[in-house]
Amino acid sequence: MSYRTGFTAASVPGGNLGVQARKFLSKKVFNTRYTAEMANIGFIGLGIMGKPMAGHLIKGRHALFLYSRSGVPEELLKQGGNACSSPVEVAQSSDVIITMLPEAKDVEQVLFGDKGIACGLGSTLPNANLHEPKTIVDMSSISPIETRHFAERIGRLGCDYMDAPVSGGDIGARNGTLTIMVGASEEVFQRVLPVLELMGQTITRIGNIGSGQICKISNQIIVALTIEAVGEGLLFASKAGADPVKVREALLGGFAASRVLDVHGGRMIRNAFEPGFRIELHQKDLGIALSNARAMGISLPNTASVQEMFNACVAHGDSKLDSSAVVKVLEKLANHEIQSSQS
Repeated sequence: MSYRTGFTAASVPGGNLGVQARKFLSKKVFNTRYTAEMANIGFIGLGIMGKPMAGHLIKGRHALFLYSRSGVPEELLKQGGNACSSPVEVAQSSDVIITMLPEAKDVEQVLFGDKGIACGLGSTLPNANLHEPKTIVDMSSISPIETRHFAERIGRLGCDYMDAPVSGGDIGARNGTLTIMVGASEEVFQRVLPVLELMGQTITRIGNIGSGQICKISNQIIVALTIEAVGEGLLFASKAGADPVKVREALLGGFAASRVLDVHGGRMIRNAFEPGFRIELHQKDLGIALSNARAMGISLPNTASVQEMFNACVAHGDSKLDSSAVVKVLEKLANHEIQSSQS
């Protein structure tokens, strides 16, 4: 089941949900303690994606308890967020605990390491609804196998777990328009849905635990191959003597149009590769795709080819650049850089 709503935090003046939005949310079938003004939410991981996502939750009038290894951004504190000294303090203070971290090892450390979330899941706030368990919402992009393992361990502690990876990049995170792919029971999904709606515009329950991560792997395969295809197309046009700016403009009106051509194609033409989504993270995601494909006995030949290009980018010191910088490998192979007459 998918939900689309225009009531994103970024779409309402001042970033707060208005009266009509709250009335809309109140009509859904979910536990009202997670509606627009009543939830205590923990958020761990406040980087390029996590910081604006947490900001939308604060603007949605939730109480936010925040932790990041690099420190809680001052901007979130000024908005009303509460800094915590450890993941266990976040868990002790929150009903819903969201994690947005780079890799599975980071998620595992935050969940089960020293002063991790698991250590605080037995704590209950004085005003907490004792009939509802605390819920972990992992919005990181990790393996579905590890996700199910983490969910099983959290379940043994009497708490719920949801995997909810996202697509839309830093732009979607800032605008509150992310696509969120959820793996959870229907009951848990409905309970947490109003929280997700403050960060995303299209929220889909794919299935039970791990299904969200499977969908995200599929997303990353499609996006990676499309980025590489856009790079080849623009490189071909430039080498052949056409202006890539005009080529992109024309293609955006035709069947080749896509968000990747729009956003990443523009970055390739401008040679502007500030992340966005870093190559090293996309490389990690394709690694998950290929290892799972190998375990299932299927071949993903083009995914493997693009992964080799990401590997080459990393070898040339470009791991921190946006994934659109894969075009630099194509340019080296062609001995030609994409050039525009307008640059």
